[in-house]
This record gives sequence, structure tokens and C-alpha cells, in this order.
Amino acid sequence: MKRFFSKSYSILFLSVVGLGLMTVSCEDDAIPLRDPNNSGGNNFVYTWEKTADSLQLSTYNNFLGTNGTFVENNTGKTTFHYWPNAHALDVLVDGFLRTGDNNYKTKMKALVQGIKVKNGNTYNNVFNDDMIWLALSSLRAYSATQDQEYKDVADYLWGRIKLSWSDDVFGGGITWKQDTPKQKNAVSNAPAAIVAIRLYDIDKKPEDLEWARKIYAWQKANLVDPVTGAVWDNISETNNVVVTNKDWVFTYNMGTWIGIGLRLYKATNEQTYLNDAVKTGRNVLVNPKIVSEGILKDEGQGDGGLFKGILVRYFTELAEHQTINSTDREKFVNFLKFNAQIFYKKGIRRPNMFSGNNWKVAPAAGANTDLTTQLSGVMLIEAAAKLDKDGYFD
Repeated sequence: MKRFFSKSYSILFLSVVGLGLMTVSCEDDAIPLRDPNNSGGNNFVYTWEKTADSLQLSTYNNFLGTNGTFVENNTGKTTFHYWPNAHALDVLVDGFLRTGDNNYKTKMKALVQGIKVKNGNTYNNVFNDDMIWLALSSLRAYSATQDQEYKDVADYLWGRIKLSWSDDVFGGGITWKQDTPKQKNAVSNAPAAIVAIRLYDIDKKPEDLEWARKIYAWQKANLVDPVTGAVWDNISETNNVVVTNKDWVFTYNMGTWIGIGLRLYKATNEQTYLNDAVKTGRNVLVNPKIVSEGILKDEGQGDGGLFKGILVRYFTELAEHQTINSTDREKFVNFLKFNAQIFYKKGIRRPNMFSGNNWKVAPAAGANTDLTTQLSGVMLIEAAAKLDKDGYFD
């Protein structure tokens, strides 16, 4: 992803600001979930679908730029960034699937075509993860609409992404960028494996399933804590020293690891994939690097603003998975519900419907909200609307 805040900024933010959020305990038990500043009582009525509609409308009205793409923030910075726009497509797909409103289809088509225009009339990008995110959202758009243009975009991107796999560096894995042969990240692997398995679901080509298995096996061996299921950010080599960065644990990497485990389990019926997804899901609830008092932590704006929303997308799939046990399901659903309720009450600037990067604090009047931060909020409320509609919030 082309970072408009560097990852070093994100880590500094977590290290400095996050100190006030962490408890003195080395573990942070998210169950039971209690809001220490509860408001509204048990009779409070949450209008999940209407709120999702309002957030979608605010995003479109306040962040729309040129060529159907979305700008960096709501306070006048009009810079185009590839990877948040890929997730904007995902969010539009969410809206279309929930409502069936064809206006979403019009917005989706303008966006996917506009990304190419704004990216120099090509979908190719030096950041492999940027292309992966667009491939994923394009495949969701294809599944939702059966419009071949989205499938063609994904096929092109997948062809580019595979070129960055190398066996001779760290025994495999896809590089973070096309020009960083000795840095391989979680964000360029588990999501790529999801691209492969989504293509397998559509085309039934055995090689796509094998790609998904291969990428999964490499990431599990190199970037996943075998005890806890926590996902480490990257492995790199500098001056002939190979380092696995185990200090950087981010929500979105946990989410995509869960997502590929669920899909490989569905494709193969091999229990280990589901077990791995559940293990990581359980760790999400208690990992002090990403959760405090049952709430997903503030990971800043910029790139970090999108991280929580990506986790929520795949964690929702885990919570709704039919074969997990009832105890895990209850905990997972309650966790999502608690985060959504807190954000609904405290994290949205009304009536403008702007998302806070800290889900317990609404943006101040006139404050900057990045597109990334806004999209995470929409993802959370869209997930809540889905869980509620599917009967999980009863």
C-alpha cells in the first residue's frame, strides 16, 4: 500500500498514545464485555441498517473525488490512494448486497474504472498488497453482479501478484512490494491466498487451490505464532540478518489469516484450517496489542485507520461459521456486538456521520476524518446490520 502515513508512524502512535489504553496486566480479558461509561440502558434501540445507509451516504457525499474515486479525507485533501479505494469498492458491495439498490452498482462500476484512470491508466502497482485488495473487492463485485469486467480486473491483478513469489528467499512467500525481494509481509500473503481461493471457487482451476495452500503453508510457518495464533507483520533481511518482526501485530493481518483458514476449510474439509482460524479468533479477544477493555484499539488514521474494518469483515465470517462451537460463537458475536454498540453510541460524529479512529470517541466538529477511518466505521456497522439481520444479535 502506498502509505500516506508510514507504518513507523503507526507504531509510534501505538507505543506512545496506546500506553494509556493498555492495562497493567499482560492479558486483557474481553469477556465479559462492559462499557464503563454505559449510556442508553437495555432499552436502547439500535437502527443498524438505517445507520449503515447514513454512513454509506456520508462517505459518498463527503469523500467522492473525480472519476468515481474517493479522496484522502473530508477536509480538503484530494490525494488519490489506491488501496483505500479498493476497500471503498468492498464497502459499496456491502451496501449493494444488503439493499439490492442498483445505485450501488453504478457507483461500483465508476470506481473500479476510475481507479485505473487515477493510477496512470493501469491497475498495476508496485505494492502487491494494493493490487491484492483490489483483486479481492473486484471478485466480490463480480460475485454480487456477475459483471465480467470485475473478473477481468481480478484475473489481471492475480497474474501480476503471482510474479512476486520466490522460493529462494525465505523459502517462499509473496513480497510486500515488487521491488523488495527480501521483505515479505502477512498483508501480501494471506490476502493473496484469499484471492486464489476465490478464483478457485469461480473457475475450479486446481492450480488456484494449490496457490492458496502454498501461500497459507508459508505464512503459517513464518508469520503465525504457533501457540497463540497471533499473526506477525513481516520477515525481512537487512545486511544478511533475517528478522521476523513479532512486535508488530495488527488487526487486519489477524483478519485475513482467519479469512483464508475458513475458505481453505470449506474447499478441502481439512479440520486444521478451521482450527487455525478459531485459534486466531480466540486470540483477537484477549491480545493486548489490539484490544483494550473489549474494544479494538485505536490504530491511528492513515493506513492504520483501515485495519480494524478489515478484521471485522473476516471476524464476522468466523462468528457466523456454522461448524464452530456455541461457546466460541457466543464470544465472537458478543465481541462484535459490543464494538458496534460502543461505536454506534460514541464513535460517530452526528449528524455528519463521520467515523472516529478511536471507536469510543467521535471526531470533533470540523476535525479531519481520513477515508480509511471512515471506511472502517462503515464496515463495522455493515457487519452489525448483517449479524442482526441473520439473527445473531437476538
